[in-house]
Amino acid sequence: MPSLRQLRYFLAVADAGGFTQAAVELFIAQPALSRQIAQLESDLGFSLFVREARGVRLTPAGQLFRDRVQGVEAALGSAADDARSVDRGQGGVLRLMHSSSVPVAGPLLSALQEFSRAAPAARVDLDRLSSEAQVAEIAAGRADLGLVRLPILHRHPAVRILPLAEERLSVALPHAHRLARRKQLALAELAGEAFVSAVHRERGGLARRVTDLCLERGFVPRLASVISRKTSMLALVGAGFGIAVIPDSLRHLAQDDTRVVPLRDADATALTALLLPAAPSPLASRFAALCQAAWAP
Repeated sequence: MPSLRQLRYFLAVADAGGFTQAAVELFIAQPALSRQIAQLESDLGFSLFVREARGVRLTPAGQLFRDRVQGVEAALGSAADDARSVDRGQGGVLRLMHSSSVPVAGPLLSALQEFSRAAPAARVDLDRLSSEAQVAEIAAGRADLGLVRLPILHRHPAVRILPLAEERLSVALPHAHRLARRKQLALAELAGEAFVSAVHRERGGLARRVTDLCLERGFVPRLASVISRKTSMLALVGAGFGIAVIPDSLRHLAQDDTRVVPLRDADATALTALLLPAAPSPLASRFAALCQAAWAP
């Protein structure tokens, strides 16, 4: 395989049309340059130049070889610059996931805007995935960072969990619901109501947190006839199928057919957290720091 130095020497001779001028431009002795070109031709198995009294000219094979390799040095230089940018957390692709209960609007959007300003050469590939599934994606190296709601049931030794901030919970009710005009509600008052969200027996996240809070008050959330584990549950609330307990950052998604009432229970909160691999990329570390600043009280 030709070395980068040999390719540089070959291109210099081809551009100069001779060994003498090329040796001057390369700051090496002409015999050393001639040996390098002869070695390159031997390695390749064909002649690159026709030697003439007044210089050299490319053979047809040499001309084709020149056409193919003349961009190699520039490409390597560009690759080195790009890699250097990635190493400094200034470029590359950040594969970022968030759960549906951690909306893009709010602190996440602020972090994304700041990240775009600080690292304009970087790109963020944003995807929505359940809190529990994010752990598996990061552990497998298919994602760089995740934003979740605790609790997480299935931990992985290769994934770190960094708590960000507690967020107050409220209850979303159909506009005509008997409790919709209240200024505050207690969780215990929701016993017997139909919940349009349901906990999965193998998943954590917001639904698990809400279920745990209800169980502590002595009741199991009764399921509505139509349920969802995504933000579409607010559409179900508005359509009258039941109620949903949501973090305050989702209030803006509620339409005119829905009323959102704060929960007065002191522990009616949900914790947002970051998921990071044990050895995060420079981009992931940079974005994680921005998230911690964005979610700071």
